[in-house]
Amino acid sequence: MKRLLLTTALVFSICLICSQTSQAQRPKPNYDEAKVPKFELPDPLVTADGKQVDSAELWWKVRRPEVLHLFESEVYGKSPAAPQDMLFEVTSVKNDALGGKAIRKEVSVYFSGKKEEPRMDLLIYLPAKATKPVPVFMGLNFYGNHTITEEKDVKLNDHWMRANKDKGIVDHRATEKSRGASASRWPIEKIIDRGYGLVAIYCGDIDPDYDDGFKNGIHAIYNAKQKPTPDEWGTISAWAWGLSRALDYLETDKQIDANKVAVMGHSRLGKTSLWAGAQDPRFALVISNDSGCGGAALSRRRFGETLNVINNAFPHWFCDNFNKYIDKENKLPVDQHMLISLIAPRPVYVASAEDDRWADPKGEFLSVKYAEPVYELLGTSGFGAKEMPKVNQPIQKQMGYHMRTGKHDVTDFDWQQYLDFADTHFKGS
Repeated sequence: MKRLLLTTALVFSICLICSQTSQAQRPKPNYDEAKVPKFELPDPLVTADGKQVDSAELWWKVRRPEVLHLFESEVYGKSPAAPQDMLFEVTSVKNDALGGKAIRKEVSVYFSGKKEEPRMDLLIYLPAKATKPVPVFMGLNFYGNHTITEEKDVKLNDHWMRANKDKGIVDHRATEKSRGASASRWPIEKIIDRGYGLVAIYCGDIDPDYDDGFKNGIHAIYNAKQKPTPDEWGTISAWAWGLSRALDYLETDKQIDANKVAVMGHSRLGKTSLWAGAQDPRFALVISNDSGCGGAALSRRRFGETLNVINNAFPHWFCDNFNKYIDKENKLPVDQHMLISLIAPRPVYVASAEDDRWADPKGEFLSVKYAEPVYELLGTSGFGAKEMPKVNQPIQKQMGYHMRTGKHDVTDFDWQQYLDFADTHFKGS
């Protein structure tokens, strides 16, 4: 046991030193539009052999599979198929949660089909007065399901977490101080009042957010003997895979309309929601909140966070092949507008924050704009915006976008737009 503790301490010490070294060597970010390099984006509507995509049939049969394969092999990494056996266990039900407004469930998903690790826990809130299956928002969180609510009887997560004293994380484990620490980002009662449910999952249940050589989390099942190959899944792909497995459970829950699931994510988890929505057409609506580099922002702009920075600071997020494009973004066969195009024709919403220059709001807007031709080809209303809208002036058609005032966060303003957007597409209002 002493040897194990010493080894664990050594690993985290090395990780800390490497992180500090990486930050010390990190290139100074560019926040000057005049210094954005000239670039030419790959065309999502031109096939690998140069043929113009002028029909929905050609998109679905040829170009979309090409683009999806490129993102799988060069950016996020290929994921395995769903397990043949999974075990769903409802561990608690409270029919009068939130003062009687909600039904609250906790569900454990065992990926191996046995009650053993790795295990993913779902926290589900549904409107108590609902008379039919309800649409839901699904999202990953950073520090455990117990952090999104003040309710004391929600299970305290028992998995590894990134160090964060402000969130009540001590020795990489949650404490009672963690309860409700992230509740401001999850307006559960507002979501319930609008007739939606919420499904929350701690990302670390699926894969811990550190470079552990892919020996823990879901990788422990599929990559027990060797690390993923250069074109196989990194952590973002693992998280996206986990979201699809959560959707597998929702399809069995008669109180949930599994045909109306909106997947939402913030920051690195916004990168994840886009990739999950791109791969899994069962997600009916996809939301990216401040996802930046590797998410909604164009890589070729080199504004704020870049491929150089993100791949060196978080080498576990993407597949190893992505490293080939550090400081060589123009050689990428794809860019992030093509990721958004993979979601078409389903509704997609991208949000930015005015003070979050690191995530490149303009680059996020441009990805939506340059994905629009695919949405138009498939017969939707598209986007319609040629220039970035004014701050706090959302655009909502089949594609949505806003840049709000403030910093890198999820706010009530963001949620107001997401709920309005969902009303349009799920309720026809």
